[in-house]
Amino acid sequence: MATLLLTHPRYLDHDTGRGHPERPDRLHAVLEGASSAGLGDDLVELEPRPATRAELERVHPGAHIDLIEEVSRRGGGWLDGDTAASKESYEAAVLAAGAGLDAIERLERGEADAAFCAVRPPGHHASQARSMGFCLFNNVAVAAASLAERGERVLVVDYDAHHGNGTQDIFYRDARVAYVSMHQWPFYPGTGDLDERGEGEGTGTTINFPLPAGATGDVYRAALDEVVLPFTEEFRPTWLLLSAGFDAHRQDPLTHMGLTSADYGDLTRELVALVPPGRQVLFLEGGYDLDGLRTSTAATIAALQGESIRAEAPTDGGPGRDVVDAAAALTSR
Repeated sequence: MATLLLTHPRYLDHDTGRGHPERPDRLHAVLEGASSAGLGDDLVELEPRPATRAELERVHPGAHIDLIEEVSRRGGGWLDGDTAASKESYEAAVLAAGAGLDAIERLERGEADAAFCAVRPPGHHASQARSMGFCLFNNVAVAAASLAERGERVLVVDYDAHHGNGTQDIFYRDARVAYVSMHQWPFYPGTGDLDERGEGEGTGTTINFPLPAGATGDVYRAALDEVVLPFTEEFRPTWLLLSAGFDAHRQDPLTHMGLTSADYGDLTRELVALVPPGRQVLFLEGGYDLDGLRTSTAATIAALQGESIRAEAPTDGGPGRDVVDAAAALTSR
């Protein structure tokens, strides 16, 4: 049983500027964590192909793609108040968007049972026509749109501490793609309340858990067991795409959540069981404490093989159970 690790040296060339939290050292920490997971030859590292223009345009209008390319061509600049691009950022972003597509193709050829895309820049805040929250293109959305176009039913789960507003917005009216987010509330970007459940044909395919600061692993596990699992029994996804943001780790400097690396391993192991082997792709999103990134990545990669790494103990006793109960009441209507 193999796991693919898709990454590229060009991701390190995406320069966000001195002191920016989304820095190249994050990727070094993630790759160190993947190496320490103990998979040996069962972890297969590959360089992904870039996304094509047509693949990007399933999600992003041409003007948005052109803007990022032009800003990079001019040597870089700010796309919003905290989202920077450098000369190399367009190429890195196209390779980041291509990683999930490449992983899907390889999994369909039977090369492995799961894939982890260790990419920069991240993607889940990027909406159709706006880069924000450190994100240029929406990597998970590009992959989900490709699958949905072929008739697959896609479950996107996002356990980053920041709500994936871009992913939610892109698929808010799309019944083919379900979006589930567990995130700190109230917090950046200010979206992801309980009553955001989709519109039109997509009504009911968005599920949010706006959790209070300090929420612990038992609350996240209850959300999966009591809400997400019953939902997937009806939705019947054929693919799982996981926005693996590790900034809900209790050491993260940008957030205030209570998870440990063991919690990430437990959550991942439960989530990947929702679809058949060979239909799970994980995408690196946030996570800004380097030690937390290393240990959380190791636990997550091990979980893809059904293994457990306990560098830290799983957590319980934090707030947020009321949010799970409220989400359960909404989804049972």
